[in-house]
Amino acid sequence: MFPRQLAGYQHYGKGRIRVKKIPLYLFGIFVLSSMISVEMASGVTAQAVLAEMQSRYEKTNDLGAGFLQEYIGKVMMKSQKGEGKVYFKKKGMMRWDYKVPNQKLISNGHTLWYYQPEETQVFVSDVAKVLRERTPLAFLAGEGEVSRDFNVINFSETVSQKEDCFVLELAPKEPNAVLSKLTLTVDKKTYTVVQADVFDGLGNVTRTRFVEIKTNTGLPNSFFNFIVPPGTEVLKFQEAPKK
Repeated sequence: MFPRQLAGYQHYGKGRIRVKKIPLYLFGIFVLSSMISVEMASGVTAQAVLAEMQSRYEKTNDLGAGFLQEYIGKVMMKSQKGEGKVYFKKKGMMRWDYKVPNQKLISNGHTLWYYQPEETQVFVSDVAKVLRERTPLAFLAGEGEVSRDFNVINFSETVSQKEDCFVLELAPKEPNAVLSKLTLTVDKKTYTVVQADVFDGLGNVTRTRFVEIKTNTGLPNSFFNFIVPPGTEVLKFQEAPKK
């Protein structure tokens, strides 16, 4: 859950800190580089799929999509759902506009804002502090190296009337309490990730499905800035002391 990455926020202003549960924000969807070779019966390898994804990423300056998200807790087996629009641009820019629940996560490549309008609160962080840990968010912003941090543990394909996809199951090389496994479903025709399943150390799963994906629409940098509304409580991130 993303609030774990925000642990250590210093409270500025009056009132209590109230954090809604929101899921981890992905993985190196468009920045996956080569990794060890895992081959299917058809002769296609994970390395070849990822190389093609990387090639297409190099030609993509920005991307927008709708998303449907579901968080499933292993202990309580309680499902939480979300949906909205998401946008990415190279150099660490991203914008998650949630319709359900009502919240925003925005990065201009330098500053990260997590805004909860119903709580009149915004968490503010230096993006570099959040990306320092090897989390899905780091890979999303292009700061991760899959070949360095992950092993391919399974490579398969799904064929149905609705889609024809490769499925890559990845595990971190080093123990990670935030991320234990990552599964990417990749469209065979476009080499675009259409679904990502993120498993944390407790077995909880965040599943994100992308729809109506559009690339290179010319999103301006200003679209990834956030102006704090008047009367909003600002909570600033402080790194937890090293033990």
